[in-house]
Amino acid sequence: MPFLRDRDAMTGLLTRARRIAVVGCSSNPERDSHRIAKYLIEAGYEVIPVNPAEREILGRPCFPDAKSIPQPVDIVDVFRKPEAAPGIVEDAIAAKAGAVWLQQGITHPEAEQRASEAGLDVVSDACIMVVHTLAKIPRK
Repeated sequence: MPFLRDRDAMTGLLTRARRIAVVGCSSNPERDSHRIAKYLIEAGYEVIPVNPAEREILGRPCFPDAKSIPQPVDIVDVFRKPEAAPGIVEDAIAAKAGAVWLQQGITHPEAEQRASEAGLDVVSDACIMVVHTLAKIPRK
């Protein structure tokens, strides 16, 4: 699967996606992960928070990792430090996710390559909310 580097490819991924796991989602409304998860919910996506320290975020049950989510996930959106990316990618592969999206400021070439080789679409160093906003994707 490709590395999605241009806005059209990222827009296509967001247009096809329905369910997004937000890894590193926070219950703190001041955190980017919380604000962006809320934005994605308001845009019509089914958002699944992933944070082992939380039970519920934004009225949704929280899971300890992506591989614990009982239903298929289209995108695993990552709000963690780059050094956490390899483990998150392995969880995304185990969960049979369709894509891994590393938020703005997050890159990990080896983890990105591993995800791509496993058949996942890969986005890195891009804000999912910014791409969605600029693409003007209709509400799901």
